[in-house]
Amino acid sequence: MQVTRRQFMKLCGVGLGSSSLAVMGFSPTELQASVRQFKLARTRETRSTCPYCSVSCGVILYTRGSGAKNAKAALVHVEGDPDNPVNRGTLCPKGAGLMDMINSDSRLRQPQYRAPGSDQWQTLSWDEAITRIARLMKDDRDANFMEFNDQGQRVNRWNTTGFLASSAAANESGYLTAKTARAYGMTAVDTQARI
Repeated sequence: MQVTRRQFMKLCGVGLGSSSLAVMGFSPTELQASVRQFKLARTRETRSTCPYCSVSCGVILYTRGSGAKNAKAALVHVEGDPDNPVNRGTLCPKGAGLMDMINSDSRLRQPQYRAPGSDQWQTLSWDEAITRIARLMKDDRDANFMEFNDQGQRVNRWNTTGFLASSAAANESGYLTAKTARAYGMTAVDTQARI
């Protein structure tokens, strides 16, 4: 049988195309019957701030779950918030990988404490951690609070403790944090986020 070059190319193309479709399971009836569901259908949209750096980019978190009392919602997608004036919908590689950090098995979900000189971490409950922090702050403030300076002027300073506000806080939250820290008498107050 004599096959011309043109016939050979047609045979190869038909053979390759039909074998590829067969391997992929192509069936016109199944393809017409199936409708692909939108990835974010039945998800809850939550706006938040990226926790990584002081830029404070806006993110939208999509979770899937019924919202029932004992049901746990699962994070299924993260994207930049196009309405946020800081990033306008864009995310850096760390922000784009935020879902992996949130869903990581090695992510800490409880406060941990390591005693001075110890090499072991112990897990605390949130109530224990907050109570411990409050007790240490009160003890330090009581011991080091300066009501008057050397000239006898009232200063109400607490110079031995400082406060660094969260990078995931907006201006309003940072303002309230700074006001609270100043009310305690702290002089070393700063915020990582300058938005």
